[in-house]
Amino acid sequence: MLIVGLTGGIGSGKSTAVDAFRVLGIPIIDADKIAKDMVEIGSKALDELAEHFGDDVLTQHGALDRQQLKSLIFKDESALQKVEDILHPRIKKEIEDQIAEATDTSDADYLIVDIPLLVEKNYQEMFDKIIVVDILPEQQIERVKQRDNLSTAQIENILKAQASREERIEHATHILDNSESPDFLQEQIISLHKNFLGLSRPQL
Repeated sequence: MLIVGLTGGIGSGKSTAVDAFRVLGIPIIDADKIAKDMVEIGSKALDELAEHFGDDVLTQHGALDRQQLKSLIFKDESALQKVEDILHPRIKKEIEDQIAEATDTSDADYLIVDIPLLVEKNYQEMFDKIIVVDILPEQQIERVKQRDNLSTAQIENILKAQASREERIEHATHILDNSESPDFLQEQIISLHKNFLGLSRPQL
């Protein structure tokens, strides 16, 4: 089975591309969902966050107060590093475990790991192929404005915190150009799907 990582910056249309592959019957591993599950009530990761940052990062019901944690991270870079030290090794291991399970149980030719921070967290070595959903930076800003009702300055700050367009493209084996119509994106996805079929890893 071919292991494919798919990434893209905020507003790039990554989720649209992932949904298209899902419709084609391709197994999807969702890194964002894994990250959210990692901090569910009762999880070791949530306990570690609360132990380090205090109960202020918890809601009255004991769940993670994401806004409070974001506020702490915004004020202190060392806080961000601590959060990453707690979460990312666990997230990476869970991705690896889900890949192993899918390889054992699925007869699909390939699977896709939807992973926004693929380049930022140096996950490249996990994948046989890397797809980058690409649009122009000015398109990102406009699309996120419409979707999330954020200011240009807020969006630009988010973009600065992410890998640059050039960094993503540097690591891509395949690029999906989402700067035009949805039909144009779909055509590229169908072409890439056909390309991946039959390129699966030999079963051991």
